[in-house]
Amino acid sequence: FLRPRSCKRNISGERGERETGESDLHRIEYMEKAIDRQRVLLQHLRPSPSSSPNGSHLISASVCAAGDSAAYQRNSCFGDDVVVVAAYRTAICKSKRGGFKDTYPEELLTAVLKALLDKTNLNPNQVGDIVVGTVLAPGAQRATECRMAAFYAGFPETVPVRTVNRQCSSGLQAVADVASAIKAGFYDTGIGAGLESMTTNSMSWDGSINPKVNAFQQAQDCLLPMGITSENVAHRYGVTRQEQDQAAVNSHRKAAAATAAGKFKEEIIPVTTKIVDPKTGEEKQVTISVDDGIRPETSISSLAKLKPVFKKDGSTTAGNSSQVSDGAGAVLLMRRDVAMQNGFPILGVFRSFAAVGVDPAVMGVGPAVAIPAAVKSAGLQIEDIDLFEINEAFASQFVYCCKKLELDATKVNVNGGALALGHPLGATGARSVSTLLNEMKRRGKDCRFGVISMCIGTGMGAAAVFERGDATDGLTNARRLQSHNLLSKDAM
Repeated sequence: FLRPRSCKRNISGERGERETGESDLHRIEYMEKAIDRQRVLLQHLRPSPSSSPNGSHLISASVCAAGDSAAYQRNSCFGDDVVVVAAYRTAICKSKRGGFKDTYPEELLTAVLKALLDKTNLNPNQVGDIVVGTVLAPGAQRATECRMAAFYAGFPETVPVRTVNRQCSSGLQAVADVASAIKAGFYDTGIGAGLESMTTNSMSWDGSINPKVNAFQQAQDCLLPMGITSENVAHRYGVTRQEQDQAAVNSHRKAAAATAAGKFKEEIIPVTTKIVDPKTGEEKQVTISVDDGIRPETSISSLAKLKPVFKKDGSTTAGNSSQVSDGAGAVLLMRRDVAMQNGFPILGVFRSFAAVGVDPAVMGVGPAVAIPAAVKSAGLQIEDIDLFEINEAFASQFVYCCKKLELDATKVNVNGGALALGHPLGATGARSVSTLLNEMKRRGKDCRFGVISMCIGTGMGAAAVFERGDATDGLTNARRLQSHNLLSKDAM
C-alpha cells in the first residue's frame, strides 16, 4: 500500500481543461515530495539483499506471538541486529599458586585478542573499539596495559581501547557496551573483553573512608566484605549449609565432566607462559590450556569439615565460595549484515541487557532481579530460556536465585560455574559468553535462548539474553499462543 501511484499531470491547455495556474504547480510539487517520501519509507522497510532469501525484497508480517505489544523484535531480516562472531577465553587459574601466577596481566588479554584475529581472519583495521572489563587494578595503569595488549596482539594504532568497571559484571558490561555502540551506529565491528589477575591485584581499599558514611546505612553496607553479604543472604532467605555445600559439589562434578568430555577445548586459548619455582627461582616454560581450580573429588563430607570463614556460626566456607582467579576472555561482535558480507559464522545473537540495583547488604540476590528484567526486555518469559550461566560468587546467593526464579536445575550452569572454575572478576562475564554460546551450539535446535547473569558488589545485578546463532528468522513468531487478540492493548 506504500507503493506510489503514477501521478498524471495535464498542463496542455486543451479546450475543457483550464491552464495550469500557480495552485496547480504547488499541488504538483507537493505530490512529487509525497511520492519521494513514500519511496524512502519503502526502501527502509525492505530487508537487505544479503539477508533476504534469493535476494527477494518481499516483506510479510505475522502476528507477534511473543505477546501483544511485546518488546521482542525479530529484525534479523534487516541485517541490523548485533551478532557474536567468536568468543574465546584463557583457562582460569588459581591466583598466587596457579598456572598464571607469574604471567603479566596484559599477556592474558593479548592471547584472547590475538585468537580473535587468527581464528577468524579478521582484518584488525575493521574493529571500531575494544572495550575491556577489569576491576582491581588501578584504572590508569590497567587502561595502559590493555592498550599495550592490543598492540601485542597485532591491532594497529588506529583501533582505540578503553576499560569499564562494573565490578563482577565488567566483562559482560563490556560486551553490552560494544553491542550498544554497534546498534547506535557508532561502528559495525567491536570487541568486548574481560581481564583480571587477582595474583597481581588484590581486593583492597586505598586511602581513608569518608566519615559521612556513618550517617547512611546503605553506604555502610557497600563496604561489607563480600563474605558477610553471603552470610546475610543465607540468614535472610534461609539457605542452609547443606544446600550450599551441595551446590559446590555439583559445580565441581559438572566442571570435571565437561573438561573430561573436551567441552572447553573450543573456547579455551592455550597460553604459553612461565612458572617460577618460589624456592629456587628457576623458570620453566609451560602451556596452560586447562582450568586448574576444578576438584573432581569434592564431596559433601569433605566440605562439611571446613570452618566458616566470615562468621563464627555462619555457613560460608572456602569450599562453597568462588575461587580467586586469573584469566581473560574476548568476544567479537558485528552488525549482522557486515558479518554476512564478510563470511563470518554467527555464533549467537545479542538480544538484551539489564543492570539493576539491590540492597547492598544482600548484593548476591542481584541475578534474581536482573534476569527477569533482561528477559522481559527481550520480549520473552523465563520459561522461554533454555540455558542459564549464573555466576556462582557464593553458593548461598546462587542457591537463593535459582530457588527464587524457580529455575530448572538441568538448565543452569550445566558445565559447572565459579565455585569450581573460579571467578576472575573482570573476566567472568566475557568467559561466560564463550561458555554459554558454545554449549548452545552443541545442543542445536533444542536450545534457542540463553541467559548470563551475575551479582555485583555494592548491591547490583546484571543479565543478558542471547539467541543461538542459527536460530534466527525474520518477522516470525517467538513463541506460540493459544489464541490471539489482534487489537493493540492501547486500543483496548
